[in-house]
Amino acid sequence: MGKPTGFLEFTRALPAKRSPEERRKDYKEFEFQYSEKELGQQSARCMDCGVPFCHSGCPLGNVIPEFNDAVYDGNFKEAYEILVSTNNFPEFTGRICPAPCESACVLGINQPPVAIEEIEKHIIEIAFDKGFVIPRKPNLRTGKKVAVIGSGPAGLAAAAQLNYAGHLVTVFERDEKPGGLLRYGIPDFKLEKNIIDRRINVMEEEGITFKCLANVGVNVQVSDLLREYSAIVLAGGSTVPRDLPIQGRELNGVYYAMQFLKQNNKVVDGADPHSNSNIESNILANEVRATGKNVVVIGGGDTGSDCVGTSNRHGAVSVTQFELMPKPADSRTPFMPWPTYPMILKTTSSHEEGAHRHWAIATKEFIGDGKGNLKALKVVDLEWKITEDGRPAHFVEVADSERELPCELALLAMGFVSPQKEGLLEQLDIELDSHGNVKASERAYQTSIAKVFVAGDMRRGQSLVVWAISEGRECARKVDEFLMGSSILETKDHSILEAML
Repeated sequence: MGKPTGFLEFTRALPAKRSPEERRKDYKEFEFQYSEKELGQQSARCMDCGVPFCHSGCPLGNVIPEFNDAVYDGNFKEAYEILVSTNNFPEFTGRICPAPCESACVLGINQPPVAIEEIEKHIIEIAFDKGFVIPRKPNLRTGKKVAVIGSGPAGLAAAAQLNYAGHLVTVFERDEKPGGLLRYGIPDFKLEKNIIDRRINVMEEEGITFKCLANVGVNVQVSDLLREYSAIVLAGGSTVPRDLPIQGRELNGVYYAMQFLKQNNKVVDGADPHSNSNIESNILANEVRATGKNVVVIGGGDTGSDCVGTSNRHGAVSVTQFELMPKPADSRTPFMPWPTYPMILKTTSSHEEGAHRHWAIATKEFIGDGKGNLKALKVVDLEWKITEDGRPAHFVEVADSERELPCELALLAMGFVSPQKEGLLEQLDIELDSHGNVKASERAYQTSIAKVFVAGDMRRGQSLVVWAISEGRECARKVDEFLMGSSILETKDHSILEAML
């Protein structure tokens, strides 16, 4: 490594942020960048560890020690080339990935791990600034046409790789702009949408065609795609949210998190929040605001955290986040050994901005005001029974803990159960697995219809953005093999990582 003693000399440090009070006033990203000296020090912490477990911790197999070494040497073009050899979109993962690579960092055994995610983000931003990012056009065209349905991270990755292999790629997106979850699910304070636009522009220059407001199975015929394209990649994501079918669910003021977030992202973008309702269901008729309300977010994950940050920016009176599970440990326990991804307490930037957090709590009823509007929640505390290996097994309600909490806006952020069946999947009459996801042959990404492949959350269920990109890349290779008999595209063996997780 460039500085073998760097991990002894420097400790982990993240870039400064704007204060919570200031950043609640807008939707701009709020992290500053490292200085050149700080970036060099953080990359110097990457040690000569012998076996870099960060490689297997990353679903993409990013070559992390090598790009850290290049950063330390100030060779940013080399760092960029190493990074994009495995990751099509480091500007996305550098902002919104939970960084499983850092959990697997060897330095993390007894010190804070290397700030891999921040270094990654700095590499790609420096690359754009210095003009290193140029369209990666194929040398030859095969004449084969591939349709990619869905422009989230899995669809974009599949499209980029298949285009580089020389195929003619068209991406179909049901919304007004490409990006899927990246654009309509992630708030701008975590990922400003000009970052997505910048990448889409590069992809269009590479020769990829994007068709928006194209909901396959609704206003685009599935039969036309099957006839016109040599292969189809399904990358529509896991979009059916988990519901909470308790008394009062029908009240005004109870919404799915993604309804709330998607609508707000459209407003921030200056778009009509009610547009696209003619080809997409589940669009709210009225704009939902948290202003002046007691907001309860039901679900303790990242989507719930995004609802917290958005509600604070609306000017909510109070924001509370519920989690059914018990409060996680602050650090690794004997049941979460390195290098596994630890389920420990996570305090996000949205939590820093203000939120009441409750664990081991269940919502029993949505209570109305007699006029069809939500006014309170009936909740109860839970006592979890823990197994010998430290896992929550089952719970019982705590006696005499039932109570009402004021709430005019409840947001359901409890995850997603499956892709949408209506339209595309029904018309394809494609085989599904026991979880309702599209079934694909083991490691081949090929569905029950030979020319139709699947990648991302639509295949594996709700997962991480970094996994979606990895899925898109791996699926693209299988499509290329199907069309050409072999493939020039890179691959990664996930067997080690899947065993760890």
